[in-house]
Amino acid sequence: MSKIQVDTIDTRSGTSTMQIGSTNTTTITLGVSGDTINVPSGVTFANAGTATGFGANTPNFYAWKEDSNQTISNNTNTLITFNDEKFDSDSAYASNKFTVPAGKQGVYFISGQLTWLDPSVDDKALHVYIYKNGSQYTEAKDRSSENDQTVNVSALLSLAAADYIEIYGRQGTGGDLICTSHISTFFFGFKLI
Repeated sequence: MSKIQVDTIDTRSGTSTMQIGSTNTTTITLGVSGDTINVPSGVTFANAGTATGFGANTPNFYAWKEDSNQTISNNTNTLITFNDEKFDSDSAYASNKFTVPAGKQGVYFISGQLTWLDPSVDDKALHVYIYKNGSQYTEAKDRSSENDQTVNVSALLSLAAADYIEIYGRQGTGGDLICTSHISTFFFGFKLI
């Protein structure tokens, strides 16, 4: 392998296009691990090929309750167990929580939804919470008098590596209530930026 060491590569006078690689090239590598490649303001990327690793919104995951109803006690914040995954791009969802992988800090969209089985008690609050690192971050609630009521919560969170997210539920019907296994009981999220 040959090495050329220079400070600047530029086109010849009168030439406006630079070609890197030729008919013998299969891979062009820019930099090595730990390097920073700077793209100045005003530069345009024109892509006519296949781009990978850009704007993929990863990590991402989707978990849901399949064949596993969960009893939620009256007026008790309870960790919701999601026993099946549809996908998990970075293997970052486990034990009912999503943990931000190393190097994947950023802004995330997180959503959770619970389906309550036949609450049929007028004006009793049904809650769903997003917890960050073991503490309540945000909540949504509804007052139900209908069968199979769903409650959804969503938020944008700024997360650092090792931060973890869980979904909790709470109900105030005066007795136990079932959070039902159903495709409408889910927990998902993905990195935005």
